[in-house]
Amino acid sequence: MKIAVTGATGQLGTIAIDKLKEKTSVENIIALVRDIEKAKSLGVEARIFDYNNPVDLATALTGVDKLLLISGNEIGKRSEQHANVINAAKAAGVKHIVYTSLLKAYTSTLVLAGEHLETEKMIKDSGLNYTIMRHGWYTENYTVSLPDIISHGVLLGSSGEGRISSATREDYAQADVNVLIEDGHENKTYELAGDDSFTMNDMALEISKQTGKEIPYNNIPVEDYAKVLIEAGLPEGMAQFFAGTHVSTEKGDLYYEGKELSTLIKRPTTSLSQAIKKAL
Repeated sequence: MKIAVTGATGQLGTIAIDKLKEKTSVENIIALVRDIEKAKSLGVEARIFDYNNPVDLATALTGVDKLLLISGNEIGKRSEQHANVINAAKAAGVKHIVYTSLLKAYTSTLVLAGEHLETEKMIKDSGLNYTIMRHGWYTENYTVSLPDIISHGVLLGSSGEGRISSATREDYAQADVNVLIEDGHENKTYELAGDDSFTMNDMALEISKQTGKEIPYNNIPVEDYAKVLIEAGLPEGMAQFFAGTHVSTEKGDLYYEGKELSTLIKRPTTSLSQAIKKAL
């Protein structure tokens, strides 16, 4: 059985390839990438795969039985890009698509939700077997900012008391891979999130505990938070997007009490404390 992974040199894709190598022979794994040179370190067959080039996608999927479609990162273009991949998968005879969607996509106010829902519908309408993996937030979305948080002595945001049920990329990638390898996941949708949740204030307290420094959480108006992000070097559009995710957090879009992720990976999800410790 041949299993292919799109975006295989990305942060999630790289972990997924490593997890697959633990479960099956490297001869069964195909990395679909835009840059073959970057894929050499993966240790598996690599094929050129560009979401924006529909002509060659079906050829790249020749012989593939199962496909992990990791959602593209170009907001506003993903529906078209994913349609190209889904059509190519159908033409190439792929039997099963596993797609990384968004937690609670049908109710989420996150700007990302619309394209994910469109993709889910296209996959279901394709007639192929599918598994929709609705990923919650990655804890790394927060821990990546630890150096700046510690340097400035404050954690800024606009999430209020909104709770976040995040997990690490490794947790999500393990679930994606288990679904690819195991039987019984056909035509199912999983809401995936961490076992435990936290607020931004909880995160500030944990950072303080592990660094021995007092790092408070300062909740500020979303407009001010967007300005802070712009001043830190983010393009205005990206800054507005990230600030908007904090508004959605306060609305509960990143909170989920189900344990589907830990059930799929057969262990507890990585805690905020563990993720911060690793990042530090």
